[in-house]
Amino acid sequence: MNHVVLVHPAIPQNTGNIMRTCAATHTPLHIIKPTGFKLNDPRMKRAVMDYFDHLTFKVYENFEEFEKENPGIYHFFTRYSKKVYSEDDFKQEGEHYLFFGHEHDGIPHDILKKYIDDCVRIPMYGDSRSLNLSNTVAIGVYEALRQQGYPDLSTVEVQKGEDFLYNEEI
Repeated sequence: MNHVVLVHPAIPQNTGNIMRTCAATHTPLHIIKPTGFKLNDPRMKRAVMDYFDHLTFKVYENFEEFEKENPGIYHFFTRYSKKVYSEDDFKQEGEHYLFFGHEHDGIPHDILKKYIDDCVRIPMYGDSRSLNLSNTVAIGVYEALRQQGYPDLSTVEVQKGEDFLYNEEI
């Protein structure tokens, strides 16, 4: 199973969008404090929409608490890595934790150095500093799911029917 871990998120709208992605993919979310907003922030709730009830998430006081409670396979997304995220193996048995950092500073460098061999990067032009956090999470989650064959996810439209566009009446 995959998990998303946000380390010190700062922008409530990004966290709300990430919550929506996690709900849509049945990916548990872990939030490591401090955050730059309160977890009942209306901007976050607006971004997550009505997906909040379909979300599993837990909040931790610090990285050490998270680490102690969640052994598994760690993947740290950072611009400082030399390894491309798509080269990482998300098919291994076990719990996969995809870490993403604070919008301004990323994941603290002491954590990255401790797990240097577990760091990955999303390629981009050299003049670019970073991608939007919620976009980065979506890229990471869907790469893991792609490698795993999209377990338990529908590959056809369910709510309106898989043949919806083929219906001549629309």
